[in-house]
Amino acid sequence: MKPGRSAIHRQTYVLPTLRFEDQQLTSFSGLVIFQRLFEHLRLKKRVRDCFCHLRVGPIFGHASIVMLLIIHMLLGYRELRHLRYYRHDPLVGRLLGLKRLPDVATVSRVLSTFDNKSVNNLQALLRTMVLDRVQALKLRRLTLDFDGSVIGTGRSAEGTAVGFNKKKKGQRSYYPLFCTVAQTGQAFDVLHRSGNVNDSNGAEAFILLCIKQVQAALPGIIIEVRMDSAFFSDTIVGALDKAGIEYTISVPFERFTQLKGQIEQRCLWHALDTDCDYFESHWKPKSWSRRHRFIFVRQKAKIQHKGPLQLDLFVPHKYGFTFKVVLTNKRLSAARAVALHNGRGSQEGIFGELKSHSTMDYVPTRRWNGNQVYLLSALFTHNLARELQMITRAPDRSTQPKRPALWEFEQLNTLRHRIIQRAGRLIRPQGKLTLSMASNEATENEMLQILEAIERAT
Repeated sequence: MKPGRSAIHRQTYVLPTLRFEDQQLTSFSGLVIFQRLFEHLRLKKRVRDCFCHLRVGPIFGHASIVMLLIIHMLLGYRELRHLRYYRHDPLVGRLLGLKRLPDVATVSRVLSTFDNKSVNNLQALLRTMVLDRVQALKLRRLTLDFDGSVIGTGRSAEGTAVGFNKKKKGQRSYYPLFCTVAQTGQAFDVLHRSGNVNDSNGAEAFILLCIKQVQAALPGIIIEVRMDSAFFSDTIVGALDKAGIEYTISVPFERFTQLKGQIEQRCLWHALDTDCDYFESHWKPKSWSRRHRFIFVRQKAKIQHKGPLQLDLFVPHKYGFTFKVVLTNKRLSAARAVALHNGRGSQEGIFGELKSHSTMDYVPTRRWNGNQVYLLSALFTHNLARELQMITRAPDRSTQPKRPALWEFEQLNTLRHRIIQRAGRLIRPQGKLTLSMASNEATENEMLQILEAIERAT
């Protein structure tokens, strides 16, 4: 029977009176899933072990502050002062094991007391958790991407400096170097740096350290590395060759005028795909000791050139085409090698999600180590969101030429709207702690499936 208009619509005139009472209400019922995930990963104990060397600690220990930052970011809050809006949430307190949450001044003060060993231990834990996941996948090949990302700030924090920033010129910033794993879409490690350094500053030692950590944990695995033109140097390439690592690296036209000449003098190009052509050359810059495999690629593109053309002194210019050169030691065909290198664009997506949904681009304190801990907390948050999805369902794809992530991940913001931000009430019928939520079939099915999947993985 079709309902009448009066059965659907109603008149509302009176605004209800607001009354705030302690009724054990929570706005984040979905945190119960992360409570189970933290237990499965033994996260709280492992974080606590990172600060065992700190003999004297505050009432709110360093581990509690790190866990609070992770939950703070899971909930979608940005600045430290925003914790005032959920500091009385009972489920957040239960997840942290605290009867009351610290205030903003306490969090800021504890952040200023972290030392270098604390940061190093947190970085080691971040690497270990990623390697545990890779080991469970039993991968034969692992793809590591290296690149830097600007973290700007309006304040004068320790270690910040004015560097290259196209969007906000003159802004002080950090410029950390990241290592990410393509197959899982997780952040593996980070090298914290001031904002006025080049991409390659400290890169060689950091790259070799990441490779060494992977080889120690996963002996026999094949490692391939992808990097942009800022890392193109004889020392980095030689170190990768010596370590037996496969790589693809973009080549900067501005530093080698010979590349432009080779492209302009080339008459015969081979088809790479419908839009791209290529040719190969075993070549070396004058200052290098060995020849390497260079793949020259031109792609059809209608580009309207505007402004001065000084860069044409170095970059080849031909209407309807763009050009790039890739250095590689892989024995794949040119098409597969270029496809592999093009896949490194997925790392920019990771940076975008880290900044948009894990607040990685926020600088909370004036202390170098405190800001490092906040950055690492953002990386933990991102990795945990990915870990939750990898535990609860099988991979969506196998290894492909561009090395996309094996799962089609949902963004953390989507998980917030669907699962985390659910109102509920903690009650004790017959003495049993119960989280009561509004009836919603979709939410109920998804939350129960996730909890069952974590239980099976335990």
